[in-house]
Amino acid sequence: MTQLTLPLLFLADSVLLPGMVVPVELDGERRSAVDAARLAAQNGTSGDTPPQLLVVPQLDGKYGAVGAVAEIAQTGRLPNGKPAVVLRAIGRARVGVGVNGPGAALWVEADVLDVPAIDEHTRELAREYKSVLVSILTERGSWQVVDTVQRMNDPSELADAAGYASWLENDKKVQLLETPETGKRLTLLLEWARAHLAELEVAEKIREDVRDTMDKTQREYLLRQQLAAIRKELGDDPEGADDYRTQVEKADLSEKVREAALREVDKLERSSDQSPETGWIRTWLDTILELPWNVRTTDTTDISGAREVLDADHAGLDDVKDRIVEYLAVRSRRANRGLQAVGGRGSGAVLALVGPPGVGKTSLGESVARALDRKFVRVALGGVRDEAEIRGHRRTYVGAMAGRIVRAIKEAGSMNPVVLLDEVDKVGSDFRGDPAAALLEVLDPAQNHTFRDHYLEVELDLSDVLFLATANVADTIPPALLDRMEVVALDGYTEDEKVAIARDHLLPQALERAALSPEDVTVEEEALRAVAADYTREAGVRTLERALAKILRKVATVLATGAESGPVTVGAAEVKKYLGRPRFLPESARDGSTPGVATGLAVTGAGGDVLYVEAATMGGEPGLTLTGQLGDVMKESAQIALSYLRAHGAGLGVPVGELATSRVHVHVPAGAVPKDGPSAGVTMTTALASLLSGRPVRPEVSMTGEVSLTGRVLPIGGVKQKLLAAHRAGLTEVILPKRNEPDLDDVPEAVRADLTIRLAEDVSEVVQWALTPAEANGIEEVEVSGTQAAV
Repeated sequence: MTQLTLPLLFLADSVLLPGMVVPVELDGERRSAVDAARLAAQNGTSGDTPPQLLVVPQLDGKYGAVGAVAEIAQTGRLPNGKPAVVLRAIGRARVGVGVNGPGAALWVEADVLDVPAIDEHTRELAREYKSVLVSILTERGSWQVVDTVQRMNDPSELADAAGYASWLENDKKVQLLETPETGKRLTLLLEWARAHLAELEVAEKIREDVRDTMDKTQREYLLRQQLAAIRKELGDDPEGADDYRTQVEKADLSEKVREAALREVDKLERSSDQSPETGWIRTWLDTILELPWNVRTTDTTDISGAREVLDADHAGLDDVKDRIVEYLAVRSRRANRGLQAVGGRGSGAVLALVGPPGVGKTSLGESVARALDRKFVRVALGGVRDEAEIRGHRRTYVGAMAGRIVRAIKEAGSMNPVVLLDEVDKVGSDFRGDPAAALLEVLDPAQNHTFRDHYLEVELDLSDVLFLATANVADTIPPALLDRMEVVALDGYTEDEKVAIARDHLLPQALERAALSPEDVTVEEEALRAVAADYTREAGVRTLERALAKILRKVATVLATGAESGPVTVGAAEVKKYLGRPRFLPESARDGSTPGVATGLAVTGAGGDVLYVEAATMGGEPGLTLTGQLGDVMKESAQIALSYLRAHGAGLGVPVGELATSRVHVHVPAGAVPKDGPSAGVTMTTALASLLSGRPVRPEVSMTGEVSLTGRVLPIGGVKQKLLAAHRAGLTEVILPKRNEPDLDDVPEAVRADLTIRLAEDVSEVVQWALTPAEANGIEEVEVSGTQAAV
């Protein structure tokens, strides 16, 4: 083995094999290596010896253990002007230890690797590899290189020529450089070449398939164009189930819709398959053909049966049930007299179910559809902000589709379904439009028989659709939209109605969800009443449903762990065991000894609620401080109450001198909840009168009403919801404005029986009824006449 001392030259991301001639650009380190090689050649014994280097590959930051011994064949510059040398590799050498040498280059001792003698097996490998290599070059179209390969007779030279192969990765070329045995190199190359040839053949087959498919597509396109021209000349139409013209003509469409669809079919036949408009037209035609243009279900004529369905599904809600039965009765009479004209103006109905959460507005829609024997579709509108969601998108937009109303009709499969527009009060508006404004035509019985969706652009008859809209509050619904609907208020349930709902509906559902049966657990009616009274204070029954589910989960756990055996009975005494301490106490049980605190009534999105007003005086600059997130109207009510007392306090027996020297603070808990409205006027006046007179407000009394500057008690809204809230809270006496007396007819009889309702025309009456007797506080009483109605 020959040993040489040579300067090192590193090639990054490149491998030099013996026999290869490559140009190498010179940078700082490479220039040093080339200069050192020249210096060594000049100082050698023979001046004809060309300078030599050891060229080592550098891949991914790693240096090879074997390099190529290369001669500097030529020195010059590259086309870009940078200096370079041409290296010719003449052999292999293994990198040894570093030694000292001339110049700034890195010198090493290199052991030259000799090539073993060539045997017959190696020559056979060379012939086979040459055949595969020629096939590869032929596939790649490298005909000039084929001649060069054919002239190579030395197996070692043929194997090392793989250094020029672009289809070999550098790590494989390093493996060839480190293998001096020609037979092993040819064996490796033969394996790699066969794998690459197989890849080329697969890629060529794929290219041929794609080329054939493209040729076939172009050929079919030309034939279709020629066929269309021939059909146009003959005036003949094609037959087939997939042809849109045939489908449109067979469909049960109105004359205007058929004309519009045939116009689109004409456009489709004139368009090429490559045109994007073709897809848009097909989608539009599919939508038209899927709509049930003349499909209608038959309404039930059994009015009594429909009422039974409604009563079975929902307790209470008599106003809604009466309105549905009236609708059925009118339709039945029109049908009997031959007046049931399809598509007639105003033949539909639009009902708005307005009430707090949990009273059954959404589920009522399904019951109405079942009572009418119609299809039911729910359209959720909460948070919808795009007007196109209602009326559809114009077909000029990418991804355009019909609006939610059209999609609901298509989903129902009939033109007279019950469509529930859920949460219509939570529709928003932004730069994309106002969806509530788009609903104006949909919900107007005088217009919706010619409803036009932006996507369809044909008239759609919605007059036979029964629209039910649900909302928590009517205040946020635009007035124009609210005017088109018939509002039916659902003000909440009484305690007896909650117990009936829990017994007949909620408890069976909760038993099924908890995998229990009536044989496993018995929940007594008194337990249901205790849960409704002490653990829930809401207009609806959702909290009651969750409480029942909690009880049954704990019962299931008791039975599963074996803590109890046999059927479990849940009575009123056991409710605390499963639900913990009661969450609510009757307001009359609270301490009523503090002057300046009055109980009012309010209406929120969750139904009626109890509202407290607290008043206090303190030193400082005279004036009024208001807290509790009060709105402008409520702030003005407080100002009116203060002004009224300053002007008329003496007549009420209320000392008002302190108002001129002290600061008055009025607070309305809870402070984190915004509040507004005029109905707290009498409550604020009473709280201030209690504070100044030292007479506490009786804890069982609540009140509501707007107060004027002259002391008149003005009417307010939401009487039924407020009385239900007072009843739920355990209050026994309510003071209302005299002018709200007709509203008492809407209050359930059971609630009126439990409450003492006083009707006031002047705030002096409210003060007299609400405050504790003057004798108990050592204050002279002032007699004030008034009106009282004990109901």
